[in-house]
Amino acid sequence: MLASSLLALREGLEAALVIGVIIGALYKLDRPELKPAVWLGVATAILFSLLAAIGLYRIGAALTGDAEKIFEGATMLLAAGVLTWMIFWMKRQSRDMKQNLEDSVLTASRKTAFLSLFLLAFITIIREGIELALFLTAAAFSTGGSQVIFGAMLGMSIALLLGWLLYTSSVRLNLHRFFNVSSFLLLIFAAGLVAHGVHEFNEIGWIPAMIDPIWNINHLLDESSPLGQILKALFGYNGNPSLTEALAYVGYLIAIIIGLRLAAMPRQSQQLA
Repeated sequence: MLASSLLALREGLEAALVIGVIIGALYKLDRPELKPAVWLGVATAILFSLLAAIGLYRIGAALTGDAEKIFEGATMLLAAGVLTWMIFWMKRQSRDMKQNLEDSVLTASRKTAFLSLFLLAFITIIREGIELALFLTAAAFSTGGSQVIFGAMLGMSIALLLGWLLYTSSVRLNLHRFFNVSSFLLLIFAAGLVAHGVHEFNEIGWIPAMIDPIWNINHLLDESSPLGQILKALFGYNGNPSLTEALAYVGYLIAIIIGLRLAAMPRQSQQLA
């Protein structure tokens, strides 16, 4: 539940901030009459995202045997890949995102305004929605559908509240720090998805386990216990992992940490210059 709450909070707050910037830009341009186009685009994107989430989950639930393991493993690895891309993208674009959105609104308002703003809002939100649908589907396979739904609703509610407060009042959230902390937690969550995906492929023989298990500490902390379930959802905890599962987890974290450091180097060198 905590993992799905964090995912929904992160994606929901990002979407709320984007829509806030678009609406604010319309007021700056003295075009508030175009707000219905934005809200229609948001509502349509939410509907499509819900349909995508339901479709993905039903496909996975309908499969059995090896087909089920293949689908779940592929979904987890795909979700981890998209999550990783999202964090790198946010790190690169966050500083200029507001200006880029305002420029897009200005361009849209000069063309067929209603349709252009509808598409701008729809495309912006559908990206967040499809990503969230994929993440929640992957999370549901490892922790259970009802917990994921409740957690997502909680996270989305908090995101909407924060977005509304940021837009309508003097409340200021340190967004840079929020996205940094949430990115760190989501990277650990993504590492767990990678490990779970490898585990599914271990079971059907696509990826050799090599040593299975390399340890078993379920007698100390059972992964099916309440605490074990929380650690499993947030950090990918497995009390008895295979060697390739553990290597995938650690290898992913090392690779992403190195990648983030390399991505930050040009900006640091520019600042020093």
